[in-house]
Amino acid sequence: MKRITVFCGSSFGTEKEYEAQAYLLGKTLAERNIGLVYGGADVGLMGAVANGVIDNKGEAIGVLPQFLQKKEIAHARLTELIVVETMHERKTKMNDLSDGVITLPGGFGTLEEFFEMLTWAQLGLHKKPIGILNINGFYNELLALVETMVKKGFLKSENKNMLLTSDHIDDLLNKMASYEAPTVGKWISKSEV
Repeated sequence: MKRITVFCGSSFGTEKEYEAQAYLLGKTLAERNIGLVYGGADVGLMGAVANGVIDNKGEAIGVLPQFLQKKEIAHARLTELIVVETMHERKTKMNDLSDGVITLPGGFGTLEEFFEMLTWAQLGLHKKPIGILNINGFYNELLALVETMVKKGFLKSENKNMLLTSDHIDDLLNKMASYEAPTVGKWISKSEV
């Protein structure tokens, strides 16, 4: 993997560990010579992961919609800042530039970006690994909901298994490096329910 997109919060959250792990993820990406593609801001976990990359001489590419430039202060030390018109253009550009996705703690925006990339993978629009760094169990309830989707017949196990999770950075990156996309389609027939 040459570059990984990271989706995460534009705030720090309530636990110091979120910021520490975001910075460590950036540092680890730089050490592994994997470039960062992210939302381009210098605030919250977004800024922390970028600082981890930049402080360790890695590549950090930000993609920021024009209307957010005033709200999400653009990081001044990026390798490159790409300004786009819309949120959809932002996600498309981030997808074009990266070989996989990691999601850290965040809010609605983080989940929206994460689920769109996961859905694109499920539909076969890309074969990139999609991971969650589950810091301090932040995503435990979401992962339980995904299990419920399988049990209730709304999601195939093979598609659920596209979602890679770990609470350790190196473990997650290793899972992503060895990931192979499923060959099964999205749709569930009546005979499978």
